[in-house]
Amino acid sequence: MNVTNQLSLHDAAKSLSSAADDIHAIEVELAHAIEHGDLHANVKRWATEQWEGNQLPGNINRLETFIDPAELAAWQARRLPA
Repeated sequence: MNVTNQLSLHDAAKSLSSAADDIHAIEVELAHAIEHGDLHANVKRWATEQWEGNQLPGNINRLETFIDPAELAAWQARRLPA
């Protein structure tokens, strides 16, 4: 898999945040979207005993789950009110 043009879930969350935003809360929102099929990602999951930091839904690894920037932009556009 070529991830050079993709964002980790963590980096995607950082790109969506403002200074006052809680990055973990955005990571959770992205993980929910992935789990519900609203956002496509190349997902890597943690085994429970390997967990690092705050957990995300589905034990998604925030550093090794990758999202295409175009997928992220399309997901954001679908979330905006018409």
